[in-house]
Order: sequence, then structure tokens, then C-alpha cells
Amino acid sequence: MRRGFLLAAVALVFSGCSGERDARIVVGAKNFTEQAILAELFAQHIESRLGVEVERRFHLGGTLIAHQALNAGQIDLYSEYTGTALTVILNESPLRDARDVHRRVRVAYAERFGLEVGEPLGFDNTFAIVVRGEDARRLGLRKVSDLARHAPGWRAGFGYEFMERPDGFRGWSDTYELKFGSPPRTMELGLLYRALKEKQVDVVAGNSTDGVIDALDLAVLDDDRHYFPPYEAVPIVRRQTLERHPGLRAALAELAGKISEQEMRRLNYAADGEGRDIAELVREFRRRKGL
Repeated sequence: MRRGFLLAAVALVFSGCSGERDARIVVGAKNFTEQAILAELFAQHIESRLGVEVERRFHLGGTLIAHQALNAGQIDLYSEYTGTALTVILNESPLRDARDVHRRVRVAYAERFGLEVGEPLGFDNTFAIVVRGEDARRLGLRKVSDLARHAPGWRAGFGYEFMERPDGFRGWSDTYELKFGSPPRTMELGLLYRALKEKQVDVVAGNSTDGVIDALDLAVLDDDRHYFPPYEAVPIVRRQTLERHPGLRAALAELAGKISEQEMRRLNYAADGEGRDIAELVREFRRRKGL
């Protein structure tokens, strides 16, 4: 039933698209700012290196929708996170070593889906357990295990995927023995930090590269029991697309290791916190990197 729903959702998103492939390359993105920035980086770099038309299809939805769109041939590539690919798409248990995760995902994606997993872009976007900075200082909160004594009186807010995915809330709360007084609120990702700052909730699960964390005086708690696996950002590409565009693999390889976690956080904040245009941000970033 769930698979049928996802396929129907993909068909709805892309209804009206031509069934014939042409010389275009279609770059997709999930529905948050970082994904749009990475997709725009792919698009601009491909246009520069290959001289082909690139269509941008951003805000596709969550992980499963983006993956189905790729499998269905409605997009040619998008950026994914290795830990997400391992646990959400492959439905496998988390691994702790980044190289092991990347290797396992690369092999399994090739075997199961005919997809190629590229080299990491240079940063790890892990889940970040975030509280208000004032609370962290007042209560001496430094690591996630410090939450245990406060959880019964605190309100938690999490995104839908964090609540549902195998490396998300259930395993995390069990690992840290957290018992919240009421069920967590499920919220849109874009509303989490605002709700935290306005004291509608007391703890949220964001992302380590979110630029507004510092700007809003929020504090990230250390994952001291090492629950979360590595989440290295990588491009994932259809094999047929690589065959159709022989220079594409080399072009994407030029982006390997080019974005640090600090750089990604700055790009995210420039877009979300300062309202900068994503295409212009990416052009500036490519110039700085000599791309």
C-alpha cells in the first residue's frame, strides 16, 4: 500500500512531463534549503562543464519521494546522505564508520537500483538535537544524555521523517532512555526552530549544517552515545544518464570534497537567514572554489 501511494505521488508530481528522454539532464532536490543549494551546484557545474541544458526540479518532498522519482526516470540525479540511504532506502541497520557506510550504499544501490553513488561532497549533515542556548547554559546541558532528567517536563518537536525513519525517534529515545511527558509534536522542518525559539517546544531535531542555529542562539547537544550514523552528502545518478552523457561522471567528481560543514552552514544561513538568492550564492561559491 505504501509503495503504491509513493508511486502515485511521484506520478502526480510529474504529471504532464514528456515520456521521451532528450539531451536534458534533470536535477532534483528534496524539500529543504540545503538540498536546493546542492542541486543548484550540480546544475550550474554540469551546464558549465558539459554545455547541456539542465532542468531543475526542487522541493520534491521527502527521501522516499525523491528516490522514487530517480528510480522512475523522472529526475537524473539528486543529492542524498549516506546514512539516510542506508537506513531509510536500504532498510539496513546503521553502521558507524563513514567509509563502510559509503561502500555499502554504493554497492547496494548499483545492485538493486542501477544507480551510481558518487564521492562525498565534503561534509556530514547529521541530525542535531537542539535546545535553546539559554536553557543549555542555565541547566548545564552539553550532551543528549543530559536531557534524561528534564525530558518528563519538556515538550519535543520533530519532523515527520525523524518520527518515522528507523534511525530516528524510536531508536534515539530508547538509546538515551528519554521519557517525554507528552508525545512529540510532528512539525514541518521549516517551523521547528521558530517553535523552539518561541518556547512552543523545548527540544527539536534539526540538522548539523542548519545556518540559523548560531543566529538564533541555539545549542546543539553532543550525540555522546553515538546513536546517529554518518550522513555524508553524495550525488546519486542514474546509470542510463551517465551512459548518455559520458562527461557527467568526471564533472561530478570535481565536486568531491569541495564543501566543508562550515561552508555548508554559511550557505544555508545566507539563503534562510539573509534571504539571498540561491543561484547567486552558488555562482559565488563556484568562483571561490575555482569551479
